[in-house]
Amino acid sequence: MGIQEIIADGQLLVASAIAVAAGLVSFLSPCVLPLIPGYLAYVSGVAGTPSANAANPKAASKRERNRMVLGSILFVLGFAVVFVILLTLSGAVGASTWYLDWQDVILRVMGVVVIIMGLVFMGAFAKFQRTTRLKVSPKIGLAGAPLLGIVFAIGWAPCLGPTIGTVSLLAMQQGSIGRAALLALLYSLGLGIPFVLAAFGFGWMTQTMTFFKRHIRTVNIVGGVILIILGVLMVTGLWGLIMSELQIWIGGYVTPL
Repeated sequence: MGIQEIIADGQLLVASAIAVAAGLVSFLSPCVLPLIPGYLAYVSGVAGTPSANAANPKAASKRERNRMVLGSILFVLGFAVVFVILLTLSGAVGASTWYLDWQDVILRVMGVVVIIMGLVFMGAFAKFQRTTRLKVSPKIGLAGAPLLGIVFAIGWAPCLGPTIGTVSLLAMQQGSIGRAALLALLYSLGLGIPFVLAAFGFGWMTQTMTFFKRHIRTVNIVGGVILIILGVLMVTGLWGLIMSELQIWIGGYVTPL
């Protein structure tokens, strides 16, 4: 697919934006954000050191910070692999003939699922958002960082479910393994880049995390409302109409080569 075709495809463009936003919202969720210092300590292998226990990457030595950055990148790669596999499977389903025949019905059912996920994200059915805590030795360090990323993607599935589930449904709607893989990578970037920035210990990143920790409930409500709106658009059939109009509108601004 050429660059112009990608830009002209309004559905993929919107789905891509949603995928990145969903990853960011996942990072800001109450079962991820408060535990970031611990994640960084585990994936870098410096858990138990004074700087790590201080939960302040910026105060760490240069060597420790470099390990945190490298560890966070390997950690992100680990969970990205899981998400790519998951979403490409969704893309494969979306590319099947039977899905194309039942696309309208499936889209409406998907809308109901997204609405439920929005309610879950807002705090309803809290028992479905339990997570599996990391039970690993800090000594694993960098070598085990990708594995910890895989464990994170699987163990935190109940918490990440509302966001990754929505992106998975969008990937299915794309009807293409390649596009589904792209959405998986974008979701992983939305979730992973803040991890890496936190590892760098940027002052503004620390302040931002502190701000969102104080307003986690608001983040949950806003994220949940957005998911519910998306679900309602799917159920009513307006999503398909909006995507068609957007595709035509964007296509009108693309000049053929």
